[in-house]
Amino acid sequence: MDKYLQENKSHWNELTTLHEKSGGMYDVAGFKAGKCTLKAIELVEMGDVKGKSLLHLQCHFGMDTLSWVRRGAKATGIDFSDKAIDLARKLSKETGIKADFLCTDIYDLPSVLDKQYDIVFTSWGVLTWLPDLDKWAQIIIHFLKPGGFFYIVEFHPFTLVFDDTPTITKPEVSYPYFQLDEPLKFENQPDYASGITVKTAEYGWQYPLGKVVTALVNAGLRIEFLHEFPVTCYKALPYLKKDDDGWWHLEGDRLPLTFSIKASK
Repeated sequence: MDKYLQENKSHWNELTTLHEKSGGMYDVAGFKAGKCTLKAIELVEMGDVKGKSLLHLQCHFGMDTLSWVRRGAKATGIDFSDKAIDLARKLSKETGIKADFLCTDIYDLPSVLDKQYDIVFTSWGVLTWLPDLDKWAQIIIHFLKPGGFFYIVEFHPFTLVFDDTPTITKPEVSYPYFQLDEPLKFENQPDYASGITVKTAEYGWQYPLGKVVTALVNAGLRIEFLHEFPVTCYKALPYLKKDDDGWWHLEGDRLPLTFSIKASK
C-alpha cells in the first residue's frame, strides 16, 4: 500500500507543476483576479457557508478551499502532495485569503489535527485515490461536529467503466464497475487538464455507488440526499458535448456522469 501511495504522491506533485501553468481548467490567473472555482452543483446544494468552519479533504492546491473562504467559510484544506500544499499556501498569501493548509495523508489526519468542523467537503475526482473507503468514512465523521454535514460531488462511478481513448466515438465498456483486489495502474497518460503526457504512474481504486453510500452509513452518518446528474464538469469522455452552461454531457443525457451526497452527523 505504501508503494501505491508514494507513487500517487509523486504523480500529484508532477500534476501540480503542470496545473499551475495549464490555464483552462486551472485558471490560476483568473482565480487571483476573483474568479470562483466552485461549480453550480456544490454551490446550490451546500448553500450558505458564511461563518461555518469547513474541512476540505484532498484539496489539491487549494483554489476551491479559498473560494469557500471568499464565500464566508473558515476553511482548512488537506492534501498529501507537498507541492500542492506549498502552492496553496502561496496562493493564500498572494491573494490575502486566509486559510489553513496541512500536508498529510488523509488517513493520518487525526494524528496532526485536533478539531471538529461544521462541514466536511470533498469533490471531483477524489475517491479513486483512496485505498480504504470505510476508513475514509470514519475520518469524515471523526472531524464533523454533531449537527454538521458532509458533502461530496464526484464523477459517477458508472462513467468510469467506459473506454476514454481519444479516438472512441461511443460508449464502450473497458473497465470494471466493481472493486478489484488490486488498484488499476495507468502509465504514460495525458494529464486531464494540460494534455501533457505524465511521466509518473498512478494507481486508482474503483468503488460502486453502493459502496460509497454504505461506507458513510456504517460510519454513523445519515444520508440526507443522493443526487445523480447527466452532466460533468470536464470532457471525461471524447464524445461528450458541451452545453451553453459549460457542462459536458452525452447527447440525449443517457448516462449518469456526476453524483452528489449530503450526509449529516
